[in-house]
Amino acid sequence: MALTRRGVLLAGAGVAGALVVGWGVMPPRQRIRGSSLPAVSAGQFALNGWVTLAADGTVTVQLARSEMGQGVSTSLAMLLADEMDADWATVRTQASPIASIYNNVATVVDGLPFHPDDHGMLQRTLAWFTAKAMREFGIMVTGGSSSVKDLWLPMRQAGCAARGMLVAAAARRWNVPPGECRAQAGRVLHGSGKELAYGALAEDAAREAMPDSLQLKQPGSFNIIGKAVKRLDNAAKLNGTARFGIDVLPPGMLYASVLMCPTLGGSVRSFDGAAAAAMPGVKNVVAVPPLFGATGGVVTIADRPYRATRALEQVAVQWDAGAAAAMDSEQILQRLAQGLDDQKGFAFYSTGDVEAALQGAAKRIQAEYRAPYLAHSAMEPMNCTVLLRDGRATVWVSTQVPDLARMAVAKVLGLASEQVDVLVQFLGGGFGRRLDVDFIAQAAAIASHVPGTPVQTIWSREQDLQHDFYRPACVARFEAGFDAAGALQAWRNVSTGQAIVPQMLRRVVGVPGALDKTASEGAFDQAYEWPNARIAHAAVELPVPVGLWRSVGHSHQAFFKESFVDEAAHAVAQDPVAFRLGLLQRHHRHRAVLETVAAIADWGRPLPPAADGAPQARGVALHQSFGSVVAQVAEVSLAPDKSIRVHRVWCVIDCGLAVNPNLIRQQMESAVVFGLSAALYGGVKIVQGQVQQSNFHDQPVLRMPQCPVVETKIVPSTEPPEGVGESGTPPLAPAVANAIFALTGQRLRSLPLTLA
Repeated sequence: MALTRRGVLLAGAGVAGALVVGWGVMPPRQRIRGSSLPAVSAGQFALNGWVTLAADGTVTVQLARSEMGQGVSTSLAMLLADEMDADWATVRTQASPIASIYNNVATVVDGLPFHPDDHGMLQRTLAWFTAKAMREFGIMVTGGSSSVKDLWLPMRQAGCAARGMLVAAAARRWNVPPGECRAQAGRVLHGSGKELAYGALAEDAAREAMPDSLQLKQPGSFNIIGKAVKRLDNAAKLNGTARFGIDVLPPGMLYASVLMCPTLGGSVRSFDGAAAAAMPGVKNVVAVPPLFGATGGVVTIADRPYRATRALEQVAVQWDAGAAAAMDSEQILQRLAQGLDDQKGFAFYSTGDVEAALQGAAKRIQAEYRAPYLAHSAMEPMNCTVLLRDGRATVWVSTQVPDLARMAVAKVLGLASEQVDVLVQFLGGGFGRRLDVDFIAQAAAIASHVPGTPVQTIWSREQDLQHDFYRPACVARFEAGFDAAGALQAWRNVSTGQAIVPQMLRRVVGVPGALDKTASEGAFDQAYEWPNARIAHAAVELPVPVGLWRSVGHSHQAFFKESFVDEAAHAVAQDPVAFRLGLLQRHHRHRAVLETVAAIADWGRPLPPAADGAPQARGVALHQSFGSVVAQVAEVSLAPDKSIRVHRVWCVIDCGLAVNPNLIRQQMESAVVFGLSAALYGGVKIVQGQVQQSNFHDQPVLRMPQCPVVETKIVPSTEPPEGVGESGTPPLAPAVANAIFALTGQRLRSLPLTLA
């Protein structure tokens, strides 16, 4: 490991050392019961911070993570219900309040810049302190594919504790030892034949003390976990009763339309809203400043969305463009490439002497790869509804960070956090965009102009796409060296681009950034056993707003790395699968995933032509992200116009224990479609600080006829679950690019993938 990196981390450990020693040596506090219990209605009783039980037997699980299609409302409820021995038919979920027991610990611990194979004292110490700090002072966040991983134990412990309280209540009523009772499918049973439904015990159980010790089930005893149970949110989404942020309809609501400065980060110099204000139904025309990293703009507030939108067209605005006006996409890529000439970058991983190994190599190859800025393009555009009344604010919003949303609204309106109620709705797509709070702060500022009335702020698709926090553009250079026998001896990789986390920290919480693992993740944190290697990243400051995009750094670094691995295999005339296996001698989990995908995809067997007679070829990629290992094989052909067609994707994932196999398959299919959209079409072009794309006609996403068949195999495991929601995206682009090379001999090193 690079000494400079160790020095940085030791500095962080020094800060942690300033904490009270007694606090530091104690284990993290329990995450089952907070300072207060969830609010209950008549006939409901709270058993702990995660579950309430009604007299009719309904089990309501507190959902502390946002449901944005990934199925988290089902998977988390499964964890608790299984340990509680609840009847699955009685289980429901509701959004939890904001409290520290619901903080996400795993995503921050996983964000520490360590290689997955590094389990040394420094890593363990910093992970320990970070986990403790996040339990007390962290945030509720849905991101980093961490929901199930983070709550794997707390949700099960909460269910186990609830079961113990129910058994104790039944035993007390029957005057028998609790050890003579057992729970099963929503009932407590006694050997004598007595039984009581959970609902009948709810009030008594709520008065019982939590058990002193919790005996969690072993995997072989699970009744719900591991089963392909139906999603709890299915019915509401099928019958139209599911409520997304844009569906909120409090009485008397007004609507706000926003036009932001065309230049990223710009603001309003002056405006004339007289003509707009005179139109029917228009209540107000105001300007909003840049808030939490957003761009400033003008707003029309009206009684109907159509009237607000039409009125906006009549507002005359003079803009202050700001620093981004001097930036173009091509200039940015040139600057990034220049950065590779001028900087060695920060080494996130190094081993051996890569310079000496390259100098002594019998053969060397080099390549440069590029990736553009990417928009999130969530189906539900940014929106938020705010009501300011009697010194309190109510916020209806689709967000991945409810406590940061509360903080932003409180700051804008001059309220205490306790005076802000955040009601989290279903998310019509998040992909990391709803980790930011700019649109929420903006909505609060707009609502302040009409106190006492709820106002729903809705961005148009054009405003959404042109005022995103984009995945950073990135340029990477590689060099590999081989000995005379064709064995890899050296691997050098340096990339350059903007660092996301420091920028996010500055705009959201106003603190300086730290070392950003996401800039190099997907490059440095892989299992390949390089004999000599140096993997680094040089961060560049640019006035383009960047944010977390599904799979973050892995999304482009996997394309770079897995494409160049294929180049290395080709340089020494080795099969791409065999070449990778040769670099995974000590990583049996990765070998098993790669060998499995090769077997089910019939790797090495010639492919028949596509339906129209066009030749087909396969490409492979292997990547680890968010704790899971995924390998994909893509089957590709070319249309007569040379456009790329992906017919089939074989996907194998080892994500630890599969809590719900159906949800995992759905997420792999989603990840393939999302990743293929970006690989074939994704990329925004910036001219004088203005994003040129405006809607799906010039920033397409994959359509149904273009979707490949996706066949997923889940590797059986009893290890704790790892991330799923993002892990299927990174291997897709390189698998397709490698298939194109096998088909045409042309190596595509820039995204989106386009043949000359």
